[in-house]
Amino acid sequence: MTQLNERVLARLRELETRFEETLADMAKPEITADSNNLRELGILHSELKPVVDAYRDYSAASDEMAEASEMLAAETDADMREYLMTMRTDREQDLEHIAARLQVLLVPKDPDDDKDVIVELRPAAGGDEAGLWATDLHRMYERFAERHGWSVEPINLSWADGGGLAFGQFAVKGKGAYSRFKWEAGPHRVQRVPKTESQGRIHTSIATVAILPEVEAVEVEINDNDLEIETFRSTGPGGQSVNTTDSAVRITHKPTGVVVSCQDEKSQLQNKLKAMRVLRARLYQQQLEEQMGERSDARRLQVGTGERAEKIRTYNFKENRVTDHRVGITLHSLPTILDGDLDPFHDALMAQEAADVLAGDL
Repeated sequence: MTQLNERVLARLRELETRFEETLADMAKPEITADSNNLRELGILHSELKPVVDAYRDYSAASDEMAEASEMLAAETDADMREYLMTMRTDREQDLEHIAARLQVLLVPKDPDDDKDVIVELRPAAGGDEAGLWATDLHRMYERFAERHGWSVEPINLSWADGGGLAFGQFAVKGKGAYSRFKWEAGPHRVQRVPKTESQGRIHTSIATVAILPEVEAVEVEINDNDLEIETFRSTGPGGQSVNTTDSAVRITHKPTGVVVSCQDEKSQLQNKLKAMRVLRARLYQQQLEEQMGERSDARRLQVGTGERAEKIRTYNFKENRVTDHRVGITLHSLPTILDGDLDPFHDALMAQEAADVLAGDL
């Protein structure tokens, strides 16, 4: 059973006290007269409320379970004892569910969680089949975004001769997109019989996924003199006007060597604007890595080397199963997952992160 230790309970009592203080403060005339101060208190109050509500639910369930245990120790009537044992079991289950909820609520909020994201897909080991698998992942993420009410905007999609993606880059826009998509970063392994396989043999292929939080221009300062901007003719689909004009744009950030390109739009200006969005996201990610003392490129850390042995998740078509190796969860519902039902994995990953945080210092 999930139990909250005394250190966590003490922290929750502190948060409850602070929650009550915000209520009292917002009623003070000197606070209501200061709109900025009142707004900040209101934000803090809203952030504390779900934690305090869950803590109060936990306390109530804990008291009821203790009361049932105490009464059970003195009760001799068989029917009453059965009722009390059922009540105690119910409260134990309630405590476990509430404790799990509190673990997630107590994890410090990632400042990027509410941001839009830029998703990058690359086929790795597996040849043409890896490109087809990257295409399937692209559709899975479109469906996942649709389930959450987020919009998808293509940035740079290029196709291989085998019919699959050679490279896929798109934005997902909507509050909280990064909080979910960040769990998708890494190598995704598929085990299935390719359509071109005449002997019915199962092949293993890899596609890598990188997730970048999208940032505003004010969050990353870019000097125009540091940019080398080139135009070239698009090689992707888009109609005659795309393929006969130099509408595609490649931007090199000279101080870091980061190169981005976009050819999805017919307008050179639109492609430049999209490429700048990707550049800002990559530079922002590099800044975060430097702040954490890690000098490796963040996108390489996410996608690994692309070898077949590397994976965060395995999709096995023959056995209708998907396994997330980070939390050891296997679900036998592959079509549903490929249709965008990724929340069970994300919920488990968030719960694991919460448990890891609570195992250390709050």
